[in-house]
Amino acid sequence: MRLAKHFGLTVEAATSRFTKLWQKERVLKRKSDPIFGRACHFLDPETRRCTIYHARPLVCREFPLTQRCGYYDLLTFERRQQDDFDVLPIVQITFQKWKK
Repeated sequence: MRLAKHFGLTVEAATSRFTKLWQKERVLKRKSDPIFGRACHFLDPETRRCTIYHARPLVCREFPLTQRCGYYDLLTFERRQQDDFDVLPIVQITFQKWKK
């Protein structure tokens, strides 16, 4: 609903344009990325920042249970640590099933 409101679309149009089904879950579409190969449709390839930050979906708002995008936190942390505000850390988030 946030994306629909942000872009002035119906929920159905925004769902169709910006998301897809992946393993029975609705996820944001991805696009080509010079660093990751594929990345979120809304990640700016030059600034490495979210282009819809204020309209980002709940899944982005909650990951990883913080108020901000996890990638943004990592980016700002690494830039401070390296004392280089142009550095772009290359990170790939991977998932695996938890075994009890």
